[in-house]
Amino acid sequence: MATRQSGNGAEVTRRRVFYIPGYDPIHPRRYRELYRKEGAAQAAISGYELTLRPKTTKGPYGWHVDSVIDNQVSSADIEVLVWSDIVRDSMSTSIPATYLSLVRTAWVYIASGALRRLMLLRKGPVIAALYPIGMLLLQALIALLAFWALYAGAQLVGPLPDLLARILGGAAGVAAGIAILRWFKARDGKIFAYYLMHDYAYSARRKGANPPELEARMTAFADRIAEALTGEFDEVLVVGHSSGAHLGVSILADLIRAKRVPANGPRLAFLSLGQVVPMVSFLPRADRLRADLHYLSASDALTWVDVTAPGDGCAFALCDPVAVSGVAPPDKRWPLVFSAQFTRSLSPERWKELRWRFFRLHFQYLCAFDAPLDYDYFQITAGPVSLAARYADRPASASRIDIPVSKFTSMAA
Repeated sequence: MATRQSGNGAEVTRRRVFYIPGYDPIHPRRYRELYRKEGAAQAAISGYELTLRPKTTKGPYGWHVDSVIDNQVSSADIEVLVWSDIVRDSMSTSIPATYLSLVRTAWVYIASGALRRLMLLRKGPVIAALYPIGMLLLQALIALLAFWALYAGAQLVGPLPDLLARILGGAAGVAAGIAILRWFKARDGKIFAYYLMHDYAYSARRKGANPPELEARMTAFADRIAEALTGEFDEVLVVGHSSGAHLGVSILADLIRAKRVPANGPRLAFLSLGQVVPMVSFLPRADRLRADLHYLSASDALTWVDVTAPGDGCAFALCDPVAVSGVAPPDKRWPLVFSAQFTRSLSPERWKELRWRFFRLHFQYLCAFDAPLDYDYFQITAGPVSLAARYADRPASASRIDIPVSKFTSMAA
């Protein structure tokens, strides 16, 4: 694709960015505030200018960024592609329904063999997947012990008829057990057991196939991106974070198949961050996703860069999502897989502070680094260099995992 050059020497003077969040029920304003705060910190560290102001384009939620980097002026209109309402709806279940989802989700991953295959890749995200199961079972055990203590204790306190003691003890035990489970659920903002359980259950419910409401939203997202590709931009960049990465794969595959990417339009680029693609692509009915991975990886209509980090225990770090899913075509070009190298790009003090904050580290890709190497989220999204040019000579990480691992490799027609 042709690259526009501006008078100030910048390759990209106007960029359109679409950010696809992961499975997140929080209002998208959090992403604007995160960008504002962390962008200012990165600009101060790296010595460039970054200014945010209200968005100048249509769309439900976004912001505008002006930058001056290496004396080159550039601007970006960033939009969050919102599906948090779908996430919230999928999470609005009772405590018993959550435990039923636990059983169903565990069964899907274990019985299909997907869990065993995933463990051959990275232990971190598998442990993260097992964490909500273990935590919810622990909560249930504590509630059960409370019930038993009150039920058995009531029979030791007399003088009460044995039947009455059993009834009173049982009623008190049930009330205590329910109160304990509700107490844990009310504090899930710090524990993340319910949140993560709903996350994995959402993909497992249809064994890897997208539910109709998500497919409809992805179609709407594709329309937004297609419209931008007809605009006066130098680059249209799609960023998929966490679960948003596999949504981005399918959305872009649909766009390119439908020939909605103009040959003389803006460069199209895809940046996947902290991806968890194998959690879905390894499931038996993920034919659609596997077909999209296969198709997108050979396309010359875009540039696809995949950034993870071994320090992120929630992502499949350095796992080529196409190759490990067993659907790499002979003419595979993408993605370029490399590490953000948290341990080198964060100061020792900062790394020590964040090392065990797993959920926070999963968002580090969107944050400032003390000593950035060749990954800077703010230069990528608002700077004067396109994703293709920035990493044109960047080799893939030598330690990447690019062997087929998935048991299921069928693809939708």
